[in-house]
Amino acid sequence: MIAILGTGKMGEALLSGLLRAGRGSAEVLVTARRPERARLLHERYGVVAVANAEAAAKASVLVLAVKPQDMGALLAEVGGHIASSTLVVSMAAGITSGFIEERIGSDAPVVRVMSNTPVLVDEAMSVISAGSHATEEHLRLAEELLEPVGKVTRIPESLQDAATALSGSGPAYFYYLVEAMVDAGILLGMPRAAALDMVIQSAVGAAVMLRDSGEHPVLLREAVTSPGGTTIAAIRELERHGVRAAVLEAIEAARNRGRELAGG
Repeated sequence: MIAILGTGKMGEALLSGLLRAGRGSAEVLVTARRPERARLLHERYGVVAVANAEAAAKASVLVLAVKPQDMGALLAEVGGHIASSTLVVSMAAGITSGFIEERIGSDAPVVRVMSNTPVLVDEAMSVISAGSHATEEHLRLAEELLEPVGKVTRIPESLQDAATALSGSGPAYFYYLVEAMVDAGILLGMPRAAALDMVIQSAVGAAVMLRDSGEHPVLLREAVTSPGGTTIAAIRELERHGVRAAVLEAIEAARNRGRELAGG
């Protein structure tokens, strides 16, 4: 039995992905704060919403998909109901496996996950790390849980804050760049809708080429950058304005802010 505690955007997206991947609605329990939310989930997915403690007691895999600021209270409520054989999967940013292990009162294995919003379209980047009691088998179970909604990779937990900054927040950086490119199109006289279509398809095409070709991004960029051409003129301006350095510093700032939030 899989139980998902917290059915906001990330929790619901995972639920939807599990069902699309072939899990039966009877195999998944959910929790919801409001009765109307519980009814909606039942109508939409056929799942039953139960109390947090009941879900924790019945689950063989327990997914914690609440906000980081709510994690302490949730663990205080359900910690005594989690069996040592239950795999606990935490999707809360900044919450360490040690924080969870200290509060659940058992040797239950914990796997920490950082995912991102493309989980809503089954294109998430989910980064997982093992807690002190988690084994290779537990990591494989976590991968099986998350693969229906995107790609999964493993890293040491010491790099989770960096993963949060790089891929957790990563989609926002791309949206920011798309916004700027669309504005550039408008500046050049392009209708907004046409500019948006061009930028979106360029981004999708570039991402697919990068993923499927196996080529280094530098080589793909160089293939578009003709001597004395339009692309190198644009690249020169990006370099002149320090865009590369700004990206490095921005992602480092996101990492540092994540550490601050995790520390309270």
